[in-house]
This record gives sequence, structure tokens and C-alpha cells, in this order.
Amino acid sequence: MAKFHPIEVKDIYKDTDDCSVVAFNIPEDLKNVFKFKPGQYLTLRETVNDEDIRRSYSLCSSPLDNEWKVAVKQIPEGKFSTFVNETLKKGDVLQVMKPMGRFGTAISETPKNYIVFTAGSGITPILSMLKTHLEMEPNSTFKLFYLNRTVKSIIFKEEIEQLRNQYFGRIELFYFLTKEHRDVELFNGRFTTEKLEIIFNKLVDVSSLDECFLCGPEEMIFLVKDELIKAGMPSENIHFELFVTGLSKENIKKTKATEISEKDNFEITIIDGGKEFHFGMPKGDGSILDAALGAGADLPFACKGGVCSTCKCRVVEGEVIMKVNYALDEKEVAQQFVLSCQAVPVTKKVIVDFDV
Repeated sequence: MAKFHPIEVKDIYKDTDDCSVVAFNIPEDLKNVFKFKPGQYLTLRETVNDEDIRRSYSLCSSPLDNEWKVAVKQIPEGKFSTFVNETLKKGDVLQVMKPMGRFGTAISETPKNYIVFTAGSGITPILSMLKTHLEMEPNSTFKLFYLNRTVKSIIFKEEIEQLRNQYFGRIELFYFLTKEHRDVELFNGRFTTEKLEIIFNKLVDVSSLDECFLCGPEEMIFLVKDELIKAGMPSENIHFELFVTGLSKENIKKTKATEISEKDNFEITIIDGGKEFHFGMPKGDGSILDAALGAGADLPFACKGGVCSTCKCRVVEGEVIMKVNYALDEKEVAQQFVLSCQAVPVTKKVIVDFDV
């Protein structure tokens, strides 16, 4: 089981008015544990107003930097983001889980042409990828399409433009703004089908692309993905990371479709750390994760939105249905892996193993 480690805040500073960058002081004896790949995230834990809160944030530093940094953008009424942006200070200690996640791709020995679409704080894992791939792949190129409200709200703008200067001719930047007017109409407002058609016809030769990275809201990601596939890019070359902003209308329908008609309690067994934890789960008691936490289990989780895979476990006995799944691939599902935050029992008895 992945566990939390007490990690000191090495530094904290503002990159924009509503976004703080947090650097962690990883002890020497934990640096192997905290090794990471571009695109991975850290899960942070803190008690805020007597509430245990956990959130996942992508690493914006490169593994080549020997630094561990995340950017936390202030979300209106966001408990953890408000704590980080208004209260957290240098020298404080947070509980931090080792890096996790599979967003990204391996370093290539041959040159590749990458394309990226992102919005707001979705730039954080992208920045890690830019730094790493540009350095490790001397002839690879990037085209970055980056959506924000205003110029002042562009996170890591200065750092990205330094990369453009450092790797001159290998990275092209296209800023899209929703609250400020740009001279070129294409760059005003959000990505749309019409804009993407223009991009793929006039700015980008899709046939020359090798990999695509998408990071941002669900609606944006699937719009861009669909248009890229229409333009001829294989879906297996399109990698995405979703923001968890609550269930979409489509996923609410999926959630309702998984309601169970079983009248009796389900008998759930959790295997974690080599030990078994047994509890009864009444009908309509939500996911296995929520029921287990309510029964007193201490299990790994972060987003609770079916995105981050922190709560992954394997069904050893019985059957469950997942309400939403953005984190597991078909091979993992076939091997009986599930996201406990989205798993609803179907059979009377279910045993799940977190020691995987």
C-alpha cells in the first residue's frame, strides 16, 4: 500500500495572483521512493478545520532538476487550494504520497513531433514533459496550444518562453485567451470544432505528429481528441489527464445506472498490508472506498473521481461495477483491477486486495 510521508515545504511562492508553486525538501533516504516520470503527480494530505483533506497535484519540475514542485491554483471555495494559497508557508510539513500516475510517454531514442493542448493549471505536468523531452530528445519538437483567461493568468508563462528561447526552433507557442482580445480571431475564446479544423488544416500537419498530450477539463479534452482522430491521428497516440471538477451529466447517468437492487447488506473484505478488514455495506452506501473509510479502514485515495488511480485494487472474489473509469486501461480491467472510489458491489460477497 502506498503511504504518506511527512515532507517539509522547502519553498512556496506565487507564479500568478491565484497560483502558488510549492517546492518540497525530499530527504536523501526517500529520494529513490520519490523518483518520478514527467506527467506524474503527488498526493498531498492535510487536516484543514478538523477535516482530513487529500488532493493530487501534478509535478511541474523535471526529474532532471532533482526538484519536486507542484503548482496549486486557487479554486473558489476550494478547501485545500485555499489552504495552500493563503496559509501554507516555508518550513511547514505536509503528508505526501510517492509520485504516481501514467500520464506521459517514455523518452524516445528517435526524434518525435509532439502536440499539446492544455488549459490553466493543466500546464503543470506539461511543463515537466517539455523540460524533460526537449533536453533528452535533442531533435524532437513541440507545438503548445495553451488556453487561459488573460495574459496575467498564464501560469509559468515566463518559464515556458525561456524554454522556447533555450530550444529555439523546437517549440511553438500558441496562446488562446477568453477574457482578453487577441489580434488574430482564432486565438480569442475556447477551443471549438471550427477552430480545431483551422488548426489542423493550416497550423499543424497532423500526419507528421507522433504523440499528443491533452490536459484540462473533460469537455475540452474529448473535443480535441475527437477532432484529432478525425484528422487522422491514431487514438493510441493521444494521452490525456482530466481535471476532476465533479461528475458530468453523462457520468451522472452512468452512476444512476449502477444503482443496485440488492436488499441485504454486502459482505466486504479489504486486504491491505497483508491484513484483512471485514465490514458490512448496506445498499446505497456509495462506493466500496467510501463504505470502507466509514467503517474505519485507512486506505489510499485522492481524487475520488475515477481519474487518479491512487485507490486502485484488485477484485479477488465477487463482482463489482465501476461507475466511472478514466484511469485503468482495458488490460487492467480484464485482470480484475478496479478503482475502489467508483466500485459498487454486485454480488453478496466481495473481496478486494490493495496489496497490488
